[in-house]
Amino acid sequence: MREGKVLYKNYFAGTIVETDDGEYVFHYDEQYVKDHPGEFITFTMPVRNKPYRENRLFAFFDGLIPEGWLLDIASANWKINQNDRMGLLLACCQNCIGAVSVVPINDENEE
Repeated sequence: MREGKVLYKNYFAGTIVETDDGEYVFHYDEQYVKDHPGEFITFTMPVRNKPYRENRLFAFFDGLIPEGWLLDIASANWKINQNDRMGLLLACCQNCIGAVSVVPINDENEE
């Protein structure tokens, strides 16, 4: 399982997870739902307590991943297959242009 913290305007908005079964889950943080009910990260994912689930990486998050020659460079430097969308999201999207960023959560650091 791989997961990342999703930040919106430097606020912790929620987590995105790729389960061992290959399912993707995005869940807004409970405190974020209370404090920022109208500040959704994308129109397709309004703020709510119920998690969002998909069999492939959500289009919004996939859109954060670089394309073209920049994707080639990122993939080569981090030795990540271009089809490993979650790996690329966690490696490349910590300092995105715009309001949303994704910071990897490492199991060994979270204890």
